[in-house]
Amino acid sequence: MNGRSAQRLERLSEALKRAGTLPLAEAAALCGVSEMTIRRDIAASSGTIASFGGHLVMADNPQFAAAYHLDTQKDHFAAAKQRLCREAAARVEEGDTLFIDCGTTLVALCAELPRQLTVTVVTYALNVANAFCQRDMPNMRLVVLGGLYYPASQSFGGQDVTTAIRRLGINKAFISAAGVQIDKGASCFHFHEVAPKQAAIEHAERSILVADESKLEVMRPAFFAELSDFDAVITSGAPGHAWQTRVAASDGPPVSVV
Repeated sequence: MNGRSAQRLERLSEALKRAGTLPLAEAAALCGVSEMTIRRDIAASSGTIASFGGHLVMADNPQFAAAYHLDTQKDHFAAAKQRLCREAAARVEEGDTLFIDCGTTLVALCAELPRQLTVTVVTYALNVANAFCQRDMPNMRLVVLGGLYYPASQSFGGQDVTTAIRRLGINKAFISAAGVQIDKGASCFHFHEVAPKQAAIEHAERSILVADESKLEVMRPAFFAELSDFDAVITSGAPGHAWQTRVAASDGPPVSVV
């Protein structure tokens, strides 16, 4: 690594310590070089700075842990997720078209819906689609949005997914998040999830954030929505009650705690 590269990495490290994440284009502009040069600098940084989906983060910052595998998350706060999905199911009405987000939080929603309910389910998550495929719901229609497959989250990404969401009439969008902060909003691990989440939030009649207590006041690499973008939030536990009070004081969306 030459001296100029080391200087750029030091400048980027200082910027990341202040901001948490930095788009690659902004990093290049900050250093007065091309994005390719920044990528070469990162490759030579011995892992101190990481790049995820066009954004830079400090690799040793626990808030931006990139390691997420769906199989390791499915049992995490499982009882809380069951309660969250029971509350979410109570908000579903006959004839609704539902968008159900990826991850493990909303898989249990499948079992909570009445068997005879007439409903259309839209998802880009393979694990969610599999859960509904195995459920005996004769009046359910399942719409699976495909594209490039991402094994870590068992979900699909790409322009086709986002375009399809925008063409659908969605009554309720149930959105999951890996981190939620009152002032910074909702975030997730994977940047390919950002566009589908944002499209569903924008085009649904109602968007409902569903996140257990372990996600509260946590930030992940990929920001996708302000808290005010949601019509309602469902969370859990004693931390959820404390958070509910804080959100109410900030004129945020109504929060239900289960």
